[in-house]
Amino acid sequence: MSMYDSPDAHEQDRTQPEGLTGILDALASAISGARAMPMSSSVLVNRAELLDLVEQARDVLPSQLTRADEVLADADQARVEAQADADALLARARERAAQLVDAEEVVAQARQRAAEIVREAEQTAEMLSRDADDYCDRRLADFEIDLGRVLSQVQAGRAKLAGRLSGTEDD
Repeated sequence: MSMYDSPDAHEQDRTQPEGLTGILDALASAISGARAMPMSSSVLVNRAELLDLVEQARDVLPSQLTRADEVLADADQARVEAQADADALLARARERAAQLVDAEEVVAQARQRAAEIVREAEQTAEMLSRDADDYCDRRLADFEIDLGRVLSQVQAGRAKLAGRLSGTEDD
């Protein structure tokens, strides 16, 4: 062991910290646990230990960055898919709303047309009723004229008959 080596250095070589955060924690621990130089803010550190931790950090960093890129890509893909789903749902909702509006408009138009048909039917029925009443009135007037002629003939016949009856009694 050299003066830069500490007894803890060999223990740390045996246990590899996990992940970049673990390596940074090990670096911080090695620096904070290093012996201070007298009359200075400098410390004595184990060069091999720190270089080994730096090398481990370099080894871990690409895999951590790759994983972070994968997570970001997955998150971006999930966001794109969620946006597509939301857009599709919104499009379906707008289409359904348009169908309901169209259906409501069709129903309103149908009700309006039905009201017009009922009005036309009532007007036609009223006109037919008036025409039927006029026809009946004309037929009754014709019948009244015919009855008036028949009545006149009956009255004339009775008068003639009454004249004969009164003339025969005088005889």
